Amino acid sequence: MHSLRIIFFAFFLLGTTFANAQVQIEEFGQTQDTVKYKPIDPLAPSKAAFYSAILPGLGQAYNKKYWKIPIVYGGLAIGYYFYNDNNNYYNEFRDIYKRRLEGYTDDKYYGIYSDNVLINAQRTYQRNRDISLMVIIGIYVLNIIDANVDAHLIQFNVNENLSLRPDMNINDITRKQNLGLVLNYKF
Repeated sequence: MHSLRIIFFAFFLLGTTFANAQVQIEEFGQTQDTVKYKPIDPLAPSKAAFYSAILPGLGQAYNKKYWKIPIVYGGLAIGYYFYNDNNNYYNEFRDIYKRRLEGYTDDKYYGIYSDNVLINAQRTYQRNRDISLMVIIGIYVLNIIDANVDAHLIQFNVNENLSLRPDMNINDITRKQNLGLVLNYKF
């Protein structure tokens, strides 16, 4: 239990040293923020979402999160690859089954796969194809949501008026240490 307290204390101590969002510069006895505040553009999230809806990854470029663009296109490409692969196998097994129903026995699986196996293969590849299509649509929608959320978070106010710091005090009754977080907001 004691080692757990030490781990939590170390986590909070290191978390607050890395969570400092601004650097203060002393100039003529006054401190100035180095963060430049831009005016809030309320249409930026909708623009980013619209851009991502038109062309996947364009909303991420609008938000200047260029490293996310290859992830978006990689996810879409992988989904398309599996969709195309499953669709080809589905069409192959469907065509072979149709030809067998017509009475042909010249396919490459004749004598190896029965008609029931061909039907099951069709169902499996059709299901996998549909799942791949849902993955593509899901990645496309996540791309739009990500661009919108990033545009909202860019406008998030991070300054010294809002701070979250660890707090450690001693309980007066039990004389045990209590760990906690303090959320301060200065007007």
